[in-house]
Amino acid sequence: MSNPRSNRGKDALEFHAKGRPGKIQVVPTKPLTTQRDLSLAYSPGVAEPCMEIFKDPAEVYKYTARGNLVAVITDGTAVLGLGDIGPLASKPVMEGKGVLFKKFADIDVFDLEVKATSPDQFIECVAALEPTFGGINLEDIKAPECFYIEEKLKQRMNIPVFHDDQHGTAIISGAALLNAVVIQKKSLAELKVVVSGAGASAIACAKFYVSLGVKLENIIMCDSKGVLSHKRKIEASDPKLEFVRETEAVTLADALVGSDLLLGLSRAGLVTPEMLLTMAPRPIIFALANPDPEIDYPTAKATRPDAIVATGRSDYNNQVNNVLGFPFIFRGALDVRATQINETMKVAAAHALAELARKDVPQVVSAAYGEEFHFGPEYIIPKPFDPRVLHWVAPAVAKAAMDTGVAQIQLELDAYIERLQGLLGGSTAVMRKFVRMAAGAPKKIVFPEGDDPRILKACSIITEEKIARPILLGDPQRIQQIIREQDIDLLPGSYEIVDPREDADASAYAEMLHRRRERKGVTAELSRLLMRERNHFGMMMVAERRVDGIVTGLNFSYSDTIRPALQIIGIRPGARKICGMYLMLHKGGMLFFGDTTVNLDYDATTLADVAEMVADAAGTFGVTPRVAMLSFSNFGSVRDPRSTMVADATALLRRRRPDLEVEGEMQANVAVDYTLMQSIFPSTQLTGPANVLIFPNLEAGNVAYKLMRELGGVPSVGPVLLGMARPVTVLERDCSVDNIVHMTALTVVAAQKDEAGATPTPALV
Repeated sequence: MSNPRSNRGKDALEFHAKGRPGKIQVVPTKPLTTQRDLSLAYSPGVAEPCMEIFKDPAEVYKYTARGNLVAVITDGTAVLGLGDIGPLASKPVMEGKGVLFKKFADIDVFDLEVKATSPDQFIECVAALEPTFGGINLEDIKAPECFYIEEKLKQRMNIPVFHDDQHGTAIISGAALLNAVVIQKKSLAELKVVVSGAGASAIACAKFYVSLGVKLENIIMCDSKGVLSHKRKIEASDPKLEFVRETEAVTLADALVGSDLLLGLSRAGLVTPEMLLTMAPRPIIFALANPDPEIDYPTAKATRPDAIVATGRSDYNNQVNNVLGFPFIFRGALDVRATQINETMKVAAAHALAELARKDVPQVVSAAYGEEFHFGPEYIIPKPFDPRVLHWVAPAVAKAAMDTGVAQIQLELDAYIERLQGLLGGSTAVMRKFVRMAAGAPKKIVFPEGDDPRILKACSIITEEKIARPILLGDPQRIQQIIREQDIDLLPGSYEIVDPREDADASAYAEMLHRRRERKGVTAELSRLLMRERNHFGMMMVAERRVDGIVTGLNFSYSDTIRPALQIIGIRPGARKICGMYLMLHKGGMLFFGDTTVNLDYDATTLADVAEMVADAAGTFGVTPRVAMLSFSNFGSVRDPRSTMVADATALLRRRRPDLEVEGEMQANVAVDYTLMQSIFPSTQLTGPANVLIFPNLEAGNVAYKLMRELGGVPSVGPVLLGMARPVTVLERDCSVDNIVHMTALTVVAAQKDEAGATPTPALV
C-alpha cells in the first residue's frame, strides 16, 4: 500500500493543477456586456473617478476596490515547514493565504512574491505599492530581517502593515492564555513563562504576553543553544537581547523547573515527559511547533493531567490557528480605514476571542464538529469554523482603532455587527456541520458503483475524515486494480468489498424480492438476475439493514435508480410523494430548490406536497424556511391555468401548514428581492427574501439549478431525495468527488437519525 503522505502530496498537486491553475482569480464586479459598459469602465468614462480622486484622495475608497484589498507579500525566505525556498516557490502558500482572507472575511487579495536582494530593497518595493492597497500582510520572511522590514514599513506607510507570522500566533495564543490562567487559577503578573524558540513568532508572542499583563522579567527564552542568559554574548542589534536574563539555568530542562507556562515555537520532540513533571502545579503547555509539536498532546495530557494543553494541530483540542486572527483583524482595520494595526487593536482581538470562548457555544458549532463544547480545559479558544468569530473580533478591532485615533472613519458598532452577520453566507459552515455530525457516528454506506474511480477517490476522503465505512459493490480484483493503478489512498480495513455474484445473502435477497414483486410481474428467475445487478442488490442491503444507507447513480439514469429504490425500500410512512431537492450554496445564504429531479406531472396538490417537504427539509439545515411558489405571474397579474395552479397550491399549503411562511404565485426575481416584493405586494406574508424556491414543474427547477451552478458559479449539493423510508442518495452523472463526499455525509446523518428511532428527517431521508 502506498504511503499516505505521498498520496496527500499527489492529491495536493492535483488540487492546485485541476481546471484553472492555482486557487484565485480576479472577477469583475460591474457588468461589461455593452459598448456603454466598456466606455464607463475604461476610456473615456474612467477619467471622471480619476479626477475625483485627484481632487480628494479619500474618494479612492468610494470609486475603487482599495478599501477591501490586501497585499500578501513575501520574499520566500522562511516558508512554513519549508524554509528558504525563494519567492517563486512560495506562491502557492501566498495564494492559499489569499483564499483564507476571502473565505473567512470576504477580503480580496493580491499575492506578491518579491525577488529582493536585501531587506532595504524589499522595503522600497513594498512601500512604493501603498496607493494600491488598503493593507499589507507580510508573510514568511526570515528573522531577524522580518522585524526590521515590518518596523520600517510601519514608519513609512499610512496603511496597516501586519506580519502574521509574528503577531497572528501571538494574538491567538494570547487569547488562549487569557482563558487558561482563569481556569488554572493563576495570575498573569506572577506567571513564570518559558519560551522554547527565539524566532520571529516566539519573540512576538513573548512581547505580546507582556502587553496582556505578563511581567517581562518572568520570561525565560531558549534558542537552539539553550537559555538566553547573562553568560552568553548576544549582539546589541539582536532582537533576542531583550530576553537575556540573570539566571543559572542553561538548558530548556533547567528553565522549566517550577515554571507555569511552556510556550513552544521551536521543533518537534524537544520536550520530554520528565521535563513536564518539573513544572509547577496546574501548568499551561502551548506546544505550537508545526506540523509536529514539541511534545504531542496525548503524551502531555497523560504526563500532566492537571495541565491545559494546546497545539497547532486540528486533530486535538485547543488548536491555536492563525486563521482565527488575520482575516478578522484586517476586516476591522479596513472597515474603519485604519492607518495601522496597533498594539491596542491586537490586544482587543485577543480579548474578543477569549471572551467568545467563554460564551455558550451555539448548536451549529457543536454540530459542525460532532461534539459539545463548554468553556474549560479542553475548550479555551473558539473553533476556526465558528461563524461568530467574524462579527466578534472585527468589531473589537474596529472599536480599538477608533478609540486610539488611528481610524479615518467612525462606525456605529451595532449596525456594523449586523452588516458583518450578513457578509458571508453560512453554507460552508452548514456543510461542515454535516461532515462533522457524520464523523461523530460513522455508518455503513453501500456504493454500488464500487469500481468507479470517482467513488473510490471520494471514499479515500470519506475514510480519512471518518465520515462512513464504505461498502463497495463489484469485482474485488477489479476494484483493487483501480485502487493500485490510480494510487488511491484507501487503507486496508477501512472499507469492504462485496461481490453480489458471490455473496452468501444473494439467494435470500432474490427470494425476498420475488415475494414482494411477484404480483408486479417479477418472476423468481428475474429476481435472481436482478440480485446480480449491483444497484438492486445495494437497495436490498439497505432494506434489510445490512447497511445503513446507499449512495448511487453515477452510471445509471435517474429513473433507473429511483425505480428499484421505490420497489425495494419504499416511501417513508406518512409521506405523500418523493421529490428531489438541491441546496444552492449562494454567498448570501443557502437556497433550497424543488422539485428538480423526480415529479414530471404536477397539479396543485403535488406542488403543495413538494413545497411542504422542501420547507421541512430547509428547517433541518438550521434555517427558517420562507417559501416562494414560483410562476411567470405575480399575485394574480396573469390569469392562466398554469399560474392558477400555483396560486391554488399556495392556498392549499397555507391551510395545511399555517406555521410556514408561504407566498405566491410570484416571479423568481420578486421572490429573492424582498424590497421589490414589498413594493409589488405590501401585504406579503414573507418576512424576508425567499430561501425555498418551489418551481411550477420539473423542467423549470432542473434548468434553473443547472444554469445557476454553471453560469452563476454557485456551488450545489444534491440531489437530496426526500420521502424515502431509508437513506437513499442518488448522484448526478457529472457529480464531483467533493459532492460525493458531501452527499455521503448527508446520508450518514440520515442513518444516524433512523437508527436513533427519531422521526425521519425529510431533508435527508
